[in-house]
Amino acid sequence: MEEDRPLECGVTIRSSSVSSDPGVSNRDLGHGGGSGSGCGGNATWNRVVIVGGGIAGSLLAKSIQFHADVVLIDQKEYFEIPWATLRSTVEQPVAEKAIFYHTDYLVNGTVITSSAVDVTETEVITADGRHVTYDYLVIATGHTASSPRCKRDMIEKFKEGISVLIIGGGPAGVELASDIASVYPEKKVTLVHSGSRLLGFIGRKAGNKALEWLRSKNVDVLLEQSIDLDTISEADGIYMTSAGEAIAADCYYVCVNRPLGSSWLKKSMVLKDSLDIYGQLKVDGHLRVKGRNNIFAIGDIVDVPERKQGMLAQRHAMVVAKNLKQLMKVSNKEIKLSKYRPSISITMVSLGKKDAVAELPFTTMSGFLPGLIKTRELFLRRTRKLLGVDHHSGFL
Repeated sequence: MEEDRPLECGVTIRSSSVSSDPGVSNRDLGHGGGSGSGCGGNATWNRVVIVGGGIAGSLLAKSIQFHADVVLIDQKEYFEIPWATLRSTVEQPVAEKAIFYHTDYLVNGTVITSSAVDVTETEVITADGRHVTYDYLVIATGHTASSPRCKRDMIEKFKEGISVLIIGGGPAGVELASDIASVYPEKKVTLVHSGSRLLGFIGRKAGNKALEWLRSKNVDVLLEQSIDLDTISEADGIYMTSAGEAIAADCYYVCVNRPLGSSWLKKSMVLKDSLDIYGQLKVDGHLRVKGRNNIFAIGDIVDVPERKQGMLAQRHAMVVAKNLKQLMKVSNKEIKLSKYRPSISITMVSLGKKDAVAELPFTTMSGFLPGLIKTRELFLRRTRKLLGVDHHSGFL
């Protein structure tokens, strides 16, 4: 039976098979329960517990749900397409397509809405006191989620205001500033960035092109300045930069780097020694945590030497899906696991709804051509199809 339920303060999506228990969807695992069947599952299946419902964890759960007893542990009951998060904050139609319940794609598994706080040799312990047993464990906690603010309230506040402050000049800040400048040219947009140039993680040429584009749209870009996030408040609408400049804004968005979601593992007797100095989990070529035969890690949290990108996190998920299926086969044959090979990725940052800047291995492009690839739909259609929720009608 389907029902409409409000999500993120006013964003409503259609969902099915949602338990009345706010902590668990489909079935209650209880405390310390052994492997069992999910909705339509098989009692002899191995249990795979996936911690983290971002793009990597969600795709993996969807891919193996008819091969294992899948349990997904995530602090949110919904999935939000990560590269559309900020645009969905200022455009509710995007939010309607970028956000859906985990149970929309995980139709043969269990969703526990909680945070994981510890791992033992056999169990994952959640913040609400559940002890979830596993045969195989996958850590996919990525980066920490920013403090949730009501999306509907943020959209309404944005619409009512005439000035916007964006803190951070990485891809998230640049894309949000460009979205607002192109769709709402009447709004005053100020972007404050602590670095000497925008998009510091890629080539200077790409950052310069992004800066040129933003200033051509009357975005006020302040480089080598910062704002103290510990004292930031919307109370008076005035924000002071490190250079002593006062910025008046009706609303603000924090687009700085977020820490990896691995702090909870630092106290774990099982995995604390598997973290590197940056908080990343050390994995082998099969994306197994080094020294562990039944624990994998995927997404931004792994120490694979490549950029942290959603497209690559999806590749991680597919490699681990293949490996888990191989490991769970009842066979005496020697198992050959798939290897993940790091790759050089193409970096694209959208500039409004028509343009983008792209850094390729040997050149940098900007303008309409790279914009054709990314900006029109932010890969929403492809991602929805990948997760099997493209049956929803009415795309932007």
